[in-house]
Amino acid sequence: MAKTESATAAPERGPEKKGEGGKKPAKKAFKKRGEKRVVHHGYVHIHASFNNTHITITDTEGNVIAWSSAGGIGFKGSRKGTPFAATQAAMSAGNTAKTYGLRSVEVRVKGPGSGRESAIRALQTVGIEVKSIRDVTPIPHNGCRPTKRRRV
Repeated sequence: MAKTESATAAPERGPEKKGEGGKKPAKKAFKKRGEKRVVHHGYVHIHASFNNTHITITDTEGNVIAWSSAGGIGFKGSRKGTPFAATQAAMSAGNTAKTYGLRSVEVRVKGPGSGRESAIRALQTVGIEVKSIRDVTPIPHNGCRPTKRRRV
């Protein structure tokens, strides 16, 4: 008889864990599907290396609106580092950003690549007003120790 009572009785559980102060933690608010935010002003980050050019368009808080790169468009090998590839990448990212209502941007260019100026020109041809251009290429303050001198 004791055997059947223990089998039918519900198992005891400890107190359920809750957030601070006995309250349930607040749920994260998600935006509705299909709802696009409208951004009028933002930043364009252009990273132009010798091998590729990346263009990232963000709002003023740093949230990414659109991005593109020369390799992502379909250029391969040494063609990724060309000014034409940078132009195509900037036009692709610019057209995507215009769907969010982007009108004006501040440009921040980083790197020594050949696609720096052509990417900025492409943004202007898309119809985005460029307010300012800043070079944010990191410059070492005497940097790393150079390799030892070659003896031939």
